[in-house]
Amino acid sequence: MKVVIIEDEIPAAEKLERYLLKYDATIQIIAQLDSVQSSVPWLQENQDNIDLIFMDIQLTDGLSFQIFQQVQVRKPVIFTTAYNEFALDAFKVNSIDYLLKPITFTDLSASLHKLSVLREQFRLYTDQSQRIQQAFTASRSNAFKNRFMVKVGEHIRSITTDQISVLYAEGRDVYLVTNQNKKFIIDYTLESLEDVLDPQVFFRINRTFIVNINAIKDVLIYSNSRLKITLLQEFDKEIIVSREKVQDFKTWFDGATR
Repeated sequence: MKVVIIEDEIPAAEKLERYLLKYDATIQIIAQLDSVQSSVPWLQENQDNIDLIFMDIQLTDGLSFQIFQQVQVRKPVIFTTAYNEFALDAFKVNSIDYLLKPITFTDLSASLHKLSVLREQFRLYTDQSQRIQQAFTASRSNAFKNRFMVKVGEHIRSITTDQISVLYAEGRDVYLVTNQNKKFIIDYTLESLEDVLDPQVFFRINRTFIVNINAIKDVLIYSNSRLKITLLQEFDKEIIVSREKVQDFKTWFDGATR
């Protein structure tokens, strides 16, 4: 664990360092600072390289709370002070404990144990959140259609979504077009297709077309702030991203979540 000590009394800083190394010999004291003025630029430059801050409240040039007004402190803080009048203010910022001087090894050990417990709880919470997100993503993925049934004369066939390059409406009919440029009428509206197709793969670019991102060959800047799409295969219709869909299309095409 890497620690910075902000303390204007040298004996107090040295005592704190001894106790820290007694608690855990692998702890590294990265820096010792003694003022608001020196602490602000140091934290701005080096905060990502530390794990914990010990901070005296009364420093040579003012209260250490002034540091929080000038820099966003993202690391846990254990405050140290000879006075208990600042306890409420200390917990308004991201402190995990408040130690009254003279600090004892027992008090310090209890604070570090508290930090360890909080970190473990946060790790478990983060792991659980990730598992929930993964399960949610998987459930969403399973909710999307991965194939469509089509009629070919007297025959019925199944077309998987990875075979689809584009879907479009013409009159009252909706057509599914495969990567092999085969066209089939399907019993869906474009609105209902938006609900059952994976939005990471398919995007409705206007009132007529839904395209598969894997079928796109090129995107060209078109007139009136619109975009024109060409497919990997030959296709006899012009595919234009409507003006109101351009920004959402760019976000989708860039791989961001819509």
